[in-house]
Amino acid sequence: MIGTLEANTQLINRKLKNPISKKSKAQYPDLSDKAISLQNDVNLLKSNKINPNLVKTIEIDGKTLSGTERTIPSGEKEKSDLEKVPIFTLVTTYLSYLILISFAHLRDRVGRFFYPSQYEFLSESNGYAPLISDFESLWIRRLYTRISDCFSRPITGVAGGHVTLLERKSRDHNKTFEFTGNKLEVLNLASYNYLGFAQSHGYCADQVEERILDNAVSIPSPRNQGGQTKLLLEAEALVSRYLGVEDTVIISMGYATNSSIIPLLVEKGCLIISDDLNHSSLVSGSRLSGSSIKTFKHNDAKDLERVLRQSISQGQPRTHRPWNKILVVVEGLYSMEGEFCNLREIVALKAKYKFYIFVDEAHSIGAIGKHGRGVCEHFNIDHRKIDVLMGTFTKSFGAVGGYIAGSKTLISRLKLKSHSSVYSEVMPVPVLGQVISTVKLLLNEVPEHEGEGQKRIETLARNSSFFINGLRKMGFMVLGDDGSPVVPLLLFNPGKIPAFSHECLKRNIAVVVVSSPATPIITGRVRFCISASHTIKDLEYALEQIDQIGDLLDLKLLKK
Repeated sequence: MIGTLEANTQLINRKLKNPISKKSKAQYPDLSDKAISLQNDVNLLKSNKINPNLVKTIEIDGKTLSGTERTIPSGEKEKSDLEKVPIFTLVTTYLSYLILISFAHLRDRVGRFFYPSQYEFLSESNGYAPLISDFESLWIRRLYTRISDCFSRPITGVAGGHVTLLERKSRDHNKTFEFTGNKLEVLNLASYNYLGFAQSHGYCADQVEERILDNAVSIPSPRNQGGQTKLLLEAEALVSRYLGVEDTVIISMGYATNSSIIPLLVEKGCLIISDDLNHSSLVSGSRLSGSSIKTFKHNDAKDLERVLRQSISQGQPRTHRPWNKILVVVEGLYSMEGEFCNLREIVALKAKYKFYIFVDEAHSIGAIGKHGRGVCEHFNIDHRKIDVLMGTFTKSFGAVGGYIAGSKTLISRLKLKSHSSVYSEVMPVPVLGQVISTVKLLLNEVPEHEGEGQKRIETLARNSSFFINGLRKMGFMVLGDDGSPVVPLLLFNPGKIPAFSHECLKRNIAVVVVSSPATPIITGRVRFCISASHTIKDLEYALEQIDQIGDLLDLKLLKK
């Protein structure tokens, strides 16, 4: 395979003679990019970073050349998948929502007529406007409440590969719940415990206990007012070394990492171009910045270039002055889609249009790449081409909070100006202890646990691939890329969303189901989260039960 790719690369370069010359590019458009792509494929194969079985071909002058298949979905992939969905499924899904919303409005109208006192909170009272909008209230009361037993299920103990649920029941149609006193031991496919560090024993737990004894539980002070401890600096230095960047700032809340930092990067007169499926924290931070905001189609580099060309040519609104700066904001791994960011093409556009890149690696850091260093490592991209790297410790590290990593100049300014540094207390001691111990394991700097971090990364990759391929073989419509620890399975019909959750719970499996407004109305889904703490036996059991549920609910839309 490697020999074939090298030969093909040489053939293209001979055809170009000089791959970077203007004449060659004019005579053979796009060939230089293909040569670079094939050379990257050779390097990736040599480093065992891609599967040799993922192969496609390109044709040049009638000759068929081999290359690796993109692990990133093109903009057309999702569309072609959805086109395979039977029209009957799409029509009945829309019809189901129409019936639900129509009956919800009807019940409200009847209720307001016969029981006006129960609906006073939706009307103006003594000059006060209602706090909750009419439609939002209707959605919560008439739709969400009916299936609210599928959400916010209380647990106890450690949320590892298995978790203990506290059973509850409702006597008033899910308006209130009460505990039955029973506990259910279930397989946990709901938690973001990618590397399995959510543990109450072992090296990390011992290190956390030791840190508490030495430093107490918390540091009751902001960073700039006495909270910059040796422990915090140690954690930031370790994360910087792990990521291979100059410096890092740690922030005690993941959501606030985005919402408080983006306003420090851009301001009025700047432009943010955001993937239209970006996380709420990125949206909040973008709005708080005061910058102009535009979106591009999810993971579509061509649409991003269209937005860039249009924005640069037109300039700022009204004045048409050039933008002070342009910031493109994307996620490394999209948590609702299970898809990797189209980073290679975005980096190529950066060189052409001179914008900055902000990558949110909340779900990809620790879980993606040969050594868990995220999408840059996964796609063999120099991290220095990414201006701002963001990540959280919630998913792969078994902790909380987040970080921003980048150049020394950037991070020094953020440490000085960030709201988290000035107004918020620093990350608690136990959490810092967890971060330090997990990063040391990933860096393989704990002699008595040599190789443990790498083993977890490899186990997660194996488990993720095993699970997603198992679902696809059964005929389920599964979003996401191979190797993603987030595996969304489309359910479509709103009636199947609670039904799937209930059937899984009957079989002692905990899952997360998601619907509108968190997703498009047509693509309600269950989102499985795979962990290194799962065994193959666990996943085989889950696939067996999901297979039965798929037959029961008629979910195998791609079954041949």
